[in-house]
Order: sequence, then structure tokens, then C-alpha cells
Amino acid sequence: MVLFCLIAAAFFYGKPLVTHLFSGEFSFSWPSLIHIKNGDDVVTTAKPSFSSKPNLSISLEGVHSPYAILIDMDKHTVLAEKNSTQQIYPASLTKMMTAIVAIEETKNFKETISLTEEMFTPLYINHASIAGFSPGEKVRKDDLLYGILLPSGAECCLAFATDISSSEKDFVELMNKKAKKIGMKNTHFTNTIGLHDTAHYSTTEDMAILLSYALENKTFYKAFTTKNYTSHATTEHPDGVAISSTMFTYLDGIVIPGGDIIGGKTGYTTEAGQCLASLAKINGKEYILVTAGAAGDPKTENLHISDAITIYSQLSGTPN
Repeated sequence: MVLFCLIAAAFFYGKPLVTHLFSGEFSFSWPSLIHIKNGDDVVTTAKPSFSSKPNLSISLEGVHSPYAILIDMDKHTVLAEKNSTQQIYPASLTKMMTAIVAIEETKNFKETISLTEEMFTPLYINHASIAGFSPGEKVRKDDLLYGILLPSGAECCLAFATDISSSEKDFVELMNKKAKKIGMKNTHFTNTIGLHDTAHYSTTEDMAILLSYALENKTFYKAFTTKNYTSHATTEHPDGVAISSTMFTYLDGIVIPGGDIIGGKTGYTTEAGQCLASLAKINGKEYILVTAGAAGDPKTENLHISDAITIYSQLSGTPN
């Protein structure tokens, strides 16, 4: 009877669980959530399962980031990890959660939001990154979304937060509820931007769960994998605002064997170090890599980028 229940559950949850159950290669673990699609949006998703036999051809030795996790997107399994359940400060990787909550709470991306002077004042004080929009400007919501994910625009985060909720604090409650719902067990947010706060923390494993979830949404996927974007015209910017992905700027044409890094979100604070959540397509398969804690700052060597190249390059020779 127990075996029958396990088999029935495996077919209910989908093929990846069947593979884990019978191949002998992966440990059995119940997904905390399953894929439930509503149009283009995914309401919830399965948490990646750790494999009992990590891919021995993938080495994290010598990488600069002390925290890392590599996910096979097709099987939702972890190929390699280092300190992936230890607490980190996520810095601007936070904005992936801000973006997906904004997407799920927005019905019409052609609508505009007025950016107020009050939004910008704390950003100037904290030297937060700005996408390039101005106080008083009315900006379309789709432009604000790209402003979050490409140049890490903090004003775009606050615009969505105040439009969707009565305050950033209330929007952060939505972020924390979403984190719990999708299985991020070691994460807590206090702001939408990723400003340092000892109560604002996560793990690379949780960030991988978040990215895995968010990429199932077509709107998020398209923005996350865009290199360059020009916003719609406004009174302040009649030619639009040209914005570029920080990660692709750092890559500067670098390629990896057998594929490419096709999307990513960078992050940095003094306490967090250099962080990167990225998506690569290698030999026709997609992988997620999240790294955090690399030494340096935006003016020094991009160690999070070199780590991604080192790790992804090892996948070109692995079997599918």
C-alpha cells in the first residue's frame, strides 16, 4: 500500500519525481510545492531537491565566492553546492523577489506610475543604484520592471511598492509571504532594494528557489534575459531611457564552451560582497547558478562573473 501511494504521488507531482524515485541517483524528497500554471503565470513551484550523488565533474574548488549553488533546471536537482544553506546578505538579488511580486500584482503594464520626490530622497542618502528615471516622471510599469532587473533601479522598486501597497513596508510583507509560499525557509526581507540590514537575509539555496520560481513566469523570463532596453517616451525623456543589464555589461562578450549565460542579476553591498544569480543555456539545457560573498566591490575585479564562467564552463563536457 505504501509503495502504491509513493508511485501515485510520483506521477501526480510529475516526471522529475519519478526519476528521483527509481533511478537510484537521487535522494527521495517530497517537493514542498508543485507547478500550477494560470495562463503565462506560475502560481507556485517545486523546490529543487539535493542529489545524493553530486556531479563529480563539477568542482567549486578555487572559486572566489564562499557561497554557491548550481541547479539543473530540467530536473530541479542540485549539481554542486558550497555553503548553500548558510546565511548571506542578498543585496540587490532581493530585487528578483520585488520584480516577481510586482508582476503577479500588476494587471496592466501599460499603465504609468508617478515617481515622487519622496521616493528618491532615501535612495540618494543610501547611494542606491538608479535606473535613470526622474522625480515627477510618469513611467510605464513595463519600463519600471526592466528598470528593476537590468540596471537594478531602486526607484523602480519603490514605485511598484507604493503603487501596489500603501507603503514599502506593506509590500515587503507580500515579499515575505511569497518567500514562505515557494519554500524559501531561511529568508527574511526588510526592504525592496537589498539595502543592508541584519534582519534582511537569505541563502544561495533560497535565492535559487526564488529564481527557479520566477523564471516560470514569461514576463519575468523575458526581462531577466534582456541585454538592452529603451523605455517609452516621457515628458522628461522624449527619446526614452536607454538601460542595460549590469551583468551583460560585465560579461562584455565573454562566451562559455557549449553555450551562453543568457540572463542574470548582480548584487553588491560591503557586507554581502559580490553576488550573482544567473541563468545559462549549455548544450541545449538550462542551469541556474547563485553565488554570494565574493571579495571586492563594483570598482574591482568582477569575481562573481569569473566564478560563473569557471563553473558553467565545466558543464559543456557533461552528459545531458
